[in-house]
Amino acid sequence: MEIKTYRDLVVWQQGIALVKNVYEALKKFPKSETFGLISQLRRAVISVPSNIAEGYGRGRKDYARFLSIALGSLYEVQTQIEIAKELGFIEGQQYKQLLEKTSEMERMLSKLHRVIRQRTS
Repeated sequence: MEIKTYRDLVVWQQGIALVKNVYEALKKFPKSETFGLISQLRRAVISVPSNIAEGYGRGRKDYARFLSIALGSLYEVQTQIEIAKELGFIEGQQYKQLLEKTSEMERMLSKLHRVIRQRTS
């Protein structure tokens, strides 16, 4: 498949799917977390595909930097999902699904980041 825009990138598409999955999970969080963990998770998960898209429109060096930011945001999401599990906000299958999605995203983003960095060298 030819990549014409960032929307053609599987890693961006997976990022959008992750946003939807996290938002679905957040519906079960207590209202008391609206300005806490809910807000943090929303910001971090939205940052992943947003930085992939923003970086795509720039030169390779900047793109590598934006992919690095997206990866950092993904690590935030993974950490916050672990915290939510420990607090009893996410359980069982939903936790497992989010963990699998974030791990897959991590592999894809890391590989893309490595390839882009090598091309700038």
